[in-house]
Amino acid sequence: MSRFDLLIDAHIPHLRRYARALTGDVARADDLVQDTLERAWIKFHLWQPALALRPWLFAIMHNVYVNQVRANARRAHSALADDDAAALAARANQSDMLEVNDIIACLARLPQEQREVLLLVSLEDLNYSEVGRILSIPIGTVTSRLARARTKLRTLLDGSGQGSLKVVK
Repeated sequence: MSRFDLLIDAHIPHLRRYARALTGDVARADDLVQDTLERAWIKFHLWQPALALRPWLFAIMHNVYVNQVRANARRAHSALADDDAAALAARANQSDMLEVNDIIACLARLPQEQREVLLLVSLEDLNYSEVGRILSIPIGTVTSRLARARTKLRTLLDGSGQGSLKVVK
């Protein structure tokens, strides 16, 4: 096993979770993780051991994701296919899954820059400084995007009848 493999293995579940939250699709998330790991492997010589590996990997994933979104936007501006719309409308019978689906749907409605910050802070438990480095934005921008994301998500969840989010400082 190479040094790259030994260092990266522990971070793959975090990359998968973030990719799934970004894309909302298991297959696209797996592709994003694969593309991220490929880019990390190619650029591994640029990583400095003094820097935390996890934020470096998330920065790579962010850049790969943004590039994919831009490429897809250039290719087509089309509405959801009928089968995609049906899949989004499908609800599980269990109340827990209904709540999760509502949160996922509300997350998808957030602007991309707000969703990224919210997911990195809340889901991946990264601090504001790490998020700022990953997204190449100042900490103040991280803070304001996070506040706007939480407010918008709270509004969306209230509108869906799911109650409100607790504000955590």
